[in-house]
Amino acid sequence: MPDITPQRDVGLIIYGPGGGTSCSGIDLRFLPAPDTAAQIIAEVDALKPNGLTPLTQSVQQAAELLDYRQQPAVVVLVTDGNETCGGTPCALGQSLRETAHDLTVHVIGFRAVVDFFSWNNPEQDPTTNATVARCLADLNGGLFVTTESVDELVDALNKTLGCALISGRVMAVTAS
Repeated sequence: MPDITPQRDVGLIIYGPGGGTSCSGIDLRFLPAPDTAAQIIAEVDALKPNGLTPLTQSVQQAAELLDYRQQPAVVVLVTDGNETCGGTPCALGQSLRETAHDLTVHVIGFRAVVDFFSWNNPEQDPTTNATVARCLADLNGGLFVTTESVDELVDALNKTLGCALISGRVMAVTAS
């Protein structure tokens, strides 16, 4: 992040803890702003894993906050698993593609585990070992990267956020 945020305005949304229900814990920590590396690192370091995975709703919220219908936007989703709150990431990906001005959605699976017994993931294909959220990236010009270590996660963040030729506003969405 210290190499990225001087070039790009980055904001942060987390999901998982809090909220009235297990699926409503989506929290905008801050909108894209310059030099947010220290703030992002502090927020992520303080996360306590909890709750389910409303990644579809989180990505939709990030895109809306970036005014994706009117201006270029980048959303980077970091997740440890699949949607578990009844959302449909592939349907969202298609909708974003059809309505966006210029939106890119990157998906980073960090130690992502496919839950073959997920009771609330209507798009999951139990015959594959891939996260359903991949379609968000595939449909919106982004990268899909799987990572197992912190070093791999750093590399993936550099690939998705670090292009020096691309500036602008970015919303990072991460699980807790």
